[in-house]
Amino acid sequence: MSGSELFESYENDFSQISASIGNKINKTIPSQAGEKRKATTRAAEREIEEAEEIIEQMEMELLNTQQSTRTRLQARLRGHKSDLEKLKRDLKRASSRVSGPTDREELLAGTNGTDLDSASMDQRARLLTGTETLADSSRRLQDSHRIALETETIGANVLEDIRRQREQILHSRNTLMEADSYIDKAQRTLKGMARRMQTNRMITAVIIITLVALILFVLYVKLFK
Repeated sequence: MSGSELFESYENDFSQISASIGNKINKTIPSQAGEKRKATTRAAEREIEEAEEIIEQMEMELLNTQQSTRTRLQARLRGHKSDLEKLKRDLKRASSRVSGPTDREELLAGTNGTDLDSASMDQRARLLTGTETLADSSRRLQDSHRIALETETIGANVLEDIRRQREQILHSRNTLMEADSYIDKAQRTLKGMARRMQTNRMITAVIIITLVALILFVLYVKLFK
């Protein structure tokens, strides 16, 4: 199994355990009190520790992936880390609330403990819900801004790597062109040497023929005169 496949396997495990933690925070813990609430909180904390171990495994698997795949998986890993940090904050908030009247219930109860009419209760409930939604949106916006900054940093690093690779390619191209010019010079030198050798052979042949002719002439003169 390749590094990216193992990463996706750990990613599925993380999604399952994150869903379990979120269910405890949003549904189980608010409906419990006393020892049951504490036990559920401890179980959620253990699951968060398991999720942190899964994150560490995912980071290790990134080292075994190719560079092109690693950049994409790193962005996903940062998103999982952000989700885990939000789960930690939500669990801390949920566990810090004492059992008994919640903030919503106290707000709906009013200052004198008297019952408010239905319209006023609905208005207060919508107000509190809107405040919680606004706070959650603000956190998400901050997380998105942080991810955008990290993505910008990664993009700058990628562009810098591309620039360095371009410089290396240009340097290699210049080296090849220089080597090609040396080869051309060497070829011209070898051709010149070959022409000179051919000329030397011809001169040597003429000299030999001339010497042989002179020798034959001398022998002829001595033998027949």
